[in-house]
Amino acid sequence: MIEAVMFWNEPNNKSHWAFELDPEWRTFADMTKLAAEAVTAENPRLLRVLGGISPIDVRFIANMQGQGVLDRLDIVAVHGFPLDWNHWPIDEWPERIKEIEAVTTLPVWVSEVGASSFGAEEVQLFGLRRSAELLRGRVERIHWYSLYDLPRAWPATTRHREDEGSAYYRHFYMGLLREDGTPKLALEPFAEYTPDLGICQWFHFDDHRLDDAVDWLRRLGVRYLRTGLSWADSLRPKALDWFDRQMHALEEFEVTLTFCFTPESCGVMPHYTSPPHCLDEFADFCVRMVQRYAEPSSARQQMVGAEAISERKDGERAQRVAGDQCVATVAPAKTHDALSGGKWSPVAKRRSKEGTAQAGIRYS
Repeated sequence: MIEAVMFWNEPNNKSHWAFELDPEWRTFADMTKLAAEAVTAENPRLLRVLGGISPIDVRFIANMQGQGVLDRLDIVAVHGFPLDWNHWPIDEWPERIKEIEAVTTLPVWVSEVGASSFGAEEVQLFGLRRSAELLRGRVERIHWYSLYDLPRAWPATTRHREDEGSAYYRHFYMGLLREDGTPKLALEPFAEYTPDLGICQWFHFDDHRLDDAVDWLRRLGVRYLRTGLSWADSLRPKALDWFDRQMHALEEFEVTLTFCFTPESCGVMPHYTSPPHCLDEFADFCVRMVQRYAEPSSARQQMVGAEAISERKDGERAQRVAGDQCVATVAPAKTHDALSGGKWSPVAKRRSKEGTAQAGIRYS
C-alpha cells in the first residue's frame, strides 16, 4: 500500500530540476504547494514528503520553509552518497541530519543512501554496514539505493556527466544485485538490517526486472519501498497498463511513491527537468495516481459515495428532461481525461470554475 507520496526527486540538483529556469525555486515551490494541497484534499491519510534533496543543503530547506512549502508537508527527505559523490565523510551522517533538523520541525527521512561497488564490492559492504550503524534509530525511514545495478545500456539520469568524469560510471554499480541479477557481497548482509532499512528502486517503463525484484524484496524481508511514477511516462501509449502492473506487483510493501519528470510537451523547455507551463497539470497527475493506487481514507470514501449518489440523481433528472437529446449532462463543467480512470480530479473541478479554456492538459 502507499504510505507516502513524494513530490519530485532531488529538486536542488540540476539532473532533476532545471533551476537555471527557476533560480529561486519559486515555480517549484508553487507547484509543490498546489500538488500537496490537491493530494490532501483527495486523501488526507497519505504522508506528504518533499522530494529528497541532493546535495544535503540547509539553505534549500530554509528556502522551502520561507516560501510556505513545508507548511503543506509532513516530512522532508535527504539523499547521501558520501563514499561516491558527496564531499563529506560517511561518519558525518548524524551531523548532516542534525543540520536539517535545525531549520525545520518536520521529521527527516533518508530516502536514498547507498554505496557503489565501482571500486570493489568490499567497499559497498562497508558502506552498507556503516550507514546502517549511523542511521538506524536516528530517522524513521531509510531507503537503500538500490536493489539492482543500472543496466549499462540505459543512460544514468544526470545532466552533469562531463563534470563527473569517471564518477559517472558509479551510477551503474549501486545495486545489491548485478545487472544480470546475480548477488554481490552486500546482498545477504542487507537482510540483517531489514525491515529498518528499506529499498529505493526505480522501475523504468515496462521494466523487465519487476517480477524478479518483488521476489528479491520478499526474500530480503523488505517492508519499506520507495519507487516512482513518471509524469512524462504517463503520456506514453498504454501507460496505465504499465502503471497498473507495477503498482499491483508492489502492493504488499509500504510504498513511498515519487511523482516527477515533466513531459516534454508540458515544459517551459522540452526536457524532463523543466518547470511546467501549467502547474495545475502536475497536481492533476498526482491526484489521478492517488485516486487510482492509494487506499482511500474513510472520510474520502464517504464523500465520494455521497457525490456519486448526488451526481447520479442529477443525471437522471437531466435525462428525464432532455430525453434522447441528453448528451453528457452529468457534471458538465468537470474536466476529464483517459488517465483519470473515470474519476474526477478535484484540481480539475476547481479549474473548471476558473475557465475551461485554461484547464486542458496538453497531452501530445
